[in-house]
Formats: sequence, structure tokens, C-alpha cells
Amino acid sequence: MKNATILCIEGNHADKPTFASALQKKGFRVEVASSGSEALSQLSDADPDIVVINAASLRSSGGRICQSLRKESKTLPLLLIVDKGNLPEKSAADALLNLPFTPQKLINRIRLLLPSDGKNVLHAGPIRLDIEHRRVRCLGRNERLTPRLASLLRVLMEHKGEVVERESLFKRVWETNYTGDTRTLDVHISWLRKAIELDSDHPRFLRTIRGVGYRLDV
Repeated sequence: MKNATILCIEGNHADKPTFASALQKKGFRVEVASSGSEALSQLSDADPDIVVINAASLRSSGGRICQSLRKESKTLPLLLIVDKGNLPEKSAADALLNLPFTPQKLINRIRLLLPSDGKNVLHAGPIRLDIEHRRVRCLGRNERLTPRLASLLRVLMEHKGEVVERESLFKRVWETNYTGDTRTLDVHISWLRKAIELDSDHPRFLRTIRGVGYRLDV
């Protein structure tokens, strides 16, 4: 994935290697946090594609940090870097790297954990829709959509910032000219908000334009 965002949790102990600068040189967008609590506070704004926890630089096993991050997102990839003598008893990380290793080995492992990004992926602000696999990623969350929801989101993303009229949206997604009853559209909009919004009752992205339709604000 090009231009992926990495949230890198690192300390600054001189005797331990750091990797943020090496990742930046390879073209990744890198946000740095100096502790697990700082990383949690940055999670929403940074919207990382992966979190690298350099537990060795924090002189910790990283176990608690991984657990805290996993509570916030069940699907966000976590890569844990540890000293061989300081392995966590249990880890919520998706991958583990023992020091020492080269920066290239770290980059290779990161790329394996990143979601694929190709012609079948749409981007709109923080929203990323994998059309082929019907998966949407937004603000650290990763959800699988039904075919209808994926089609609905695709239309809204293709017209981001524009008001899409209810009848037009219904015709395109349901592939019909009958628009006598579009209440099912409202239900699907509600389901879609649960997939992409932090608070579906107070949507930030998917707005209702009363009497007209819907608009995706990103």
C-alpha cells in the first residue's frame, strides 16, 4: 500500500534502535507517540493503517499497550518489536519481531500486514473502500459490507461533497425505476453509518439533507 500511515510508538533510549525515520525515508507517513496512552489519544486523528509498537525502546514487553489498542480496534494491524529476553506472556499483536533485525526486514513485515491497495480501492478522505472484498476502513475500523451497502457507499464516495437525491440513489443501488417506497434506503443508510461513523447517532461523514437526499462530507 502506497503512502500508508504508520503510528509508531517509540521511546528515546540511546541504547535501543528507533525506526520512525527509516520508515519515513521509505515513503510511509509516520506519526510518533512516546507511550501507549499517547498513542491511544492520537488514534482517531492519525487514522493509521498499522501500529508499530517498539516495546524494546520503551523497555517494556508491550503486552499491555497491545491489549489497550486492540480494545479500541479489533482489526487494526499491530506489529510488536521486542528484545528476546522481554517477551510478553500474551500478546494481541498480529506479528512479533525480535531484535536485532534490519530496517528492511521491518518494512517487509509491515507490507505483509497492510491491506492490499489496487484498482478496486476507492478513497474519500479517511474512508477506504475495497470494492472487490467489500471491506470499508475508516478511523481505524475495518468492516465487511453486504453487496448492497458496498454499492451504496461506492455511489456516495463517487459523488463525495455532492447531495445525492434519494430517488436517484435508490435507482442506482437497487437497479430499479420503481421509487414508490424508499424506506429501505433509510435503513441501509443507518447500517452504513454504523460501519463508518464513530457515533452513528451523530454522523460526521454521512449527512442527511432533509427533503432531498444524502451527502458524504469528507
